[in-house]
Amino acid sequence: MAKNISESLKGKKRARETDTEAEASDFDQILSLEENLTFSDTLVALRIMRAQFPQSDKVSVQPFILRSQLYSSVEDRTQVDRDLENLRREKVLRIFKLNTGQDDHAIMFFDDYLCQMERVVKRLEEKKDSDILEVFKWFKSHVLDNKLEPSIEHQELCTLLALGGKVKDEHISLLINSGLLTRQLIDSNIYWFAIPNIGSVLKGLSQGRKEVLSLLNRRRYKEMMLAPLEKKLLRYSPLDMRFHLRDLIGSGHLKTAKTPTGLVVRVSKD
Repeated sequence: MAKNISESLKGKKRARETDTEAEASDFDQILSLEENLTFSDTLVALRIMRAQFPQSDKVSVQPFILRSQLYSSVEDRTQVDRDLENLRREKVLRIFKLNTGQDDHAIMFFDDYLCQMERVVKRLEEKKDSDILEVFKWFKSHVLDNKLEPSIEHQELCTLLALGGKVKDEHISLLINSGLLTRQLIDSNIYWFAIPNIGSVLKGLSQGRKEVLSLLNRRRYKEMMLAPLEKKLLRYSPLDMRFHLRDLIGSGHLKTAKTPTGLVVRVSKD
């Protein structure tokens, strides 16, 4: 039974997987941030940044893109928000509120999220009874398919899960402990949908932001040419410099300016 549960999570993601991987392989060849800092199309930007997501043993999550990174890559922010809403409704992607203490949102392709969920189930199959693991099947089929917003109220969660079987408190606890749901701090009756195993990456995200800003603040004019800056290695983040630069530019902490010798990155004035 447990094997069927983990296998059933793979159902939907196979449909678009081949096309996405084929396009992503082309984007892998695009290396310079200066040459592909901005795009005119939101979905193209998402796919390129997905392909460029840092691959490391220290990063144990499927690729995700920050909303701030999209804002740095597509000039029309209103269009970005409109496109994200459409892609969310079409179940191409999901949007997650991140627990960083800031207004951070992660965007993950739906297929990648199901892959991340599969990993959780496979780890639990050896430890848990197959009956309780059925909740993951219910969660995928009835909750994820019907609730596309970043959060869900407790009663609605139980109602949707009940379409699969009899819901117990331990089912909800398992979803929380596996990292698929987190309780809102303001209202514990509401849950955020979450990305499992993202905790260490979020810590690196916060530390990397500080490291990049510190690096530039120590320079005389608080600026540096983008090309050499992009090649610098970070000590405190598993995410690479390109990931952090897109984020900090989109959030307004950094800005870019064209010069005769290329793009320069500057710390924004308070």
